[in-house]
Amino acid sequence: MYVDPRHLMQLATIIDAGGFTEAAARLGTTQPALSRTIMELEKRLGEMLFIRRRRPLQPTPIGLMLAEQGRAISSATAKASERIEQFRDGQEGSIRIGGPPYFMDAMVSGTIADFQSVNPGVRIDQINGYTVDLIALARSAQIDIAICPIDLMSHDLDLEFTPLIESRNIIACRHDHPLVSELHITAEMLISFPWIAPPPNSPLLSDLKSALLSMGADRIQISYSATTLASVINHLKRSECLTVLPHSVVFSLREMGDIATLPLELDHPKRFIGLLRSNLVAKTPAIERFSDFLVTSFKDTQDLIRRHENVVIWGR
Repeated sequence: MYVDPRHLMQLATIIDAGGFTEAAARLGTTQPALSRTIMELEKRLGEMLFIRRRRPLQPTPIGLMLAEQGRAISSATAKASERIEQFRDGQEGSIRIGGPPYFMDAMVSGTIADFQSVNPGVRIDQINGYTVDLIALARSAQIDIAICPIDLMSHDLDLEFTPLIESRNIIACRHDHPLVSELHITAEMLISFPWIAPPPNSPLLSDLKSALLSMGADRIQISYSATTLASVINHLKRSECLTVLPHSVVFSLREMGDIATLPLELDHPKRFIGLLRSNLVAKTPAIERFSDFLVTSFKDTQDLIRRHENVVIWGR
């Protein structure tokens, strides 16, 4: 038997208000109209919902049972309305993001936590990848946002790029590495120490090779290869290895005091790390809200990174 959910909600309101007149005022209707609704419902059910001529108003057992269902419907309706508003405001939804693992671990995962602390209804799923693969994923709508380095001169009409911070790579080592105290570092010095290889397909690898070649070094000794930032940092702290890292990653580790950077400017194309999104894919309010949050968060961070680079790396 079908029962109109609105009638169950009205029944619950009558019981909770303590009478038809009071319930009619809450519901914005009249007492006679509400009485007719309940009489029609009783006729359809073949059951009395209230004990007649009993004061105060007293529902029957089936009246109480149906009123409970009416309250559940009202609660679900109110919750649905609330979630609709949260979705429209960007506080409800899901976001798929992708980015290079080192940068995501060091600079983005904490920002995601900050965002979700004030927007707990937004789920964020992260995958790791590098620029070429991330662009393909964004174009095929498999991710909503790519956070990746882009050469300043590159431009694609179907993609929207919002810069966050300048992408500069540096050579990193442990804080008391023998090269840290050297005033002038040569290619021979660099190739005399073992290296941790950047992840395959990472721009770090090609930048490292280009930088070493420009200094006259055509080979390095790879002693360790890892794909996670934690593995690289733990190895650096216990060895004399060198590796190439984004300066923003080293900046994020500055309070640990375990990792140092060598005062060498690596020769690589001018790039910015930023938000890459497809213009052909619809953007939900949650995506827009998170994107704005990232841009705001990195605005101050970019100035801090620049000052850190001048002081720690170049001594200015």
